Amino acid sequence: MGRYTGSVCRLCRREKIKLFLKGTKCETDKCPIERRPYPPGDHGKDRRVKESDYGLQLREKQKAKRIYGARERQFRNYFEGATRQTGVTGQHLLQALECRLDNVLYRMGFALSRAGARQLVRHRHVTVDNRVVDIPSYQVSPNSLVAIREQSRNLVMVTHAVEKRGGRTLPGWLEVNMDAMNGRIRMKPAREEIQIPVQEQLIVELYSK
Repeated sequence: MGRYTGSVCRLCRREKIKLFLKGTKCETDKCPIERRPYPPGDHGKDRRVKESDYGLQLREKQKAKRIYGARERQFRNYFEGATRQTGVTGQHLLQALECRLDNVLYRMGFALSRAGARQLVRHRHVTVDNRVVDIPSYQVSPNSLVAIREQSRNLVMVTHAVEKRGGRTLPGWLEVNMDAMNGRIRMKPAREEIQIPVQEQLIVELYSK
């Protein structure tokens, strides 16, 4: 399946929860889910369907995919990589998603949304350890230096994101120098530091069938 090009607000309404795909709009009363907290479509408001166990598992997987902007094959690869590690599979899956370069930029406050962070990466405005990286899914390792290129620091989308960052809390697993517009991953995030509305165990159950 190709990249989704429709309204991302429909995705939030389908999952019946804010996925924060539109940056600051999601934090205002203009967010469509505030006015229409039911699935999109002609019968979305009146539909009353009891979901099966499979349906619940599928919805959790779809939420995680949509939050991080991953495609199906890419998401399954993350899961398969998580299963090869020792420990809790669900936690390893979320850690891999959190350590994507686009997500790290978003968490650091250099973009208002993960989609905006992906645009910065694809347009070669970002470096990792002083090397330009244009792959949004690039896995950032602990202690790697992630930075906005010097010639890109005055971009409107970057300066706007930095101005708006004041209301967001920086996760403890990251450190950021806003003056130099760079930051590092101190360590991989613990589960309690990954603040997303997803039950990863249901995803593990779905892929383990």
